[in-house]
Amino acid sequence: MSESYALFPILNASLNASSAVLLASGHALIRRGRVLAHRRIMISAVVTSSVFLISYVYYHAHVGSVPFQGQGWSRPVYFFILITHTVLAAATVPLVLVTLRRALRGDFERHRAIARWTYPIWLYVSITGVVIYFMLYHLFTR
Repeated sequence: MSESYALFPILNASLNASSAVLLASGHALIRRGRVLAHRRIMISAVVTSSVFLISYVYYHAHVGSVPFQGQGWSRPVYFFILITHTVLAAATVPLVLVTLRRALRGDFERHRAIARWTYPIWLYVSITGVVIYFMLYHLFTR
């Protein structure tokens, strides 16, 4: 990997980790009835995830894919996490957009109905993004 792109993997993992923390915080806030704080945190989560997506696409457009170096048991574990992460990440974008649109329009009944699906999927994608980073760049490197 070119040195000029070396910062991107840790940046992307940090953005994913930040999104996960924001999502969990937003969920806790709404369960406590703190609607305005929930709204602010969730908008921050959308912004953070959007910056991640831009950074991720930019990085991979310039670097390409990074092969997994692990052997043995780690390979099927890594690819299971990667495949579920990738499929759910693709689903997350429209889910987040619809969930956000419903909230911003004040359609809270329909917002809650879809947020029940969006939240755990988005949280899983954010957390597994960090797991993939560690498996790819730290745990199984040669």
